[in-house]
Amino acid sequence: MKSLKEDALNPLTPVEAHELLQENVKAVLIDVRSNMEYLFVGHPKGAIHVPWIDEPDWVVNPDFVREIRQLLLGGVSEHGEKDPPIVLICRSGKRTIDAGNALLEAGLHHVCHVTEGFEGELDDSHHRSTVGGWRFHGLPWEQC
Repeated sequence: MKSLKEDALNPLTPVEAHELLQENVKAVLIDVRSNMEYLFVGHPKGAIHVPWIDEPDWVVNPDFVREIRQLLLGGVSEHGEKDPPIVLICRSGKRTIDAGNALLEAGLHHVCHVTEGFEGELDDSHHRSTVGGWRFHGLPWEQC
């Protein structure tokens, strides 16, 4: 398993993120995309949805850090235990940088982000999921 830095945003490939989630039962995968992306594009199996930026106003969720803390207190982390790994995923790995840094600034540790995101970057034909991302690597996902 890749060692995680405690007070830095840890980049993980989709495969590394999946391996971490399989090896550490306390690790939590959080999908920070909008409601529409999460529901209609699909999401990794087992991901918890906490939007970083969402419709209709497309502003940063002012409750994001509080919602993550509530998840951790809701049984993912036991009182007094170090924070479990928090793995953030978005579409292409960009929103998770800001979201992850907000968590680090709030005092959380072992924060990771999936560098390729769920869909990866655009290819030459402006399609996603063809050059990287969770789906591209054939990792488990579902769609509503």
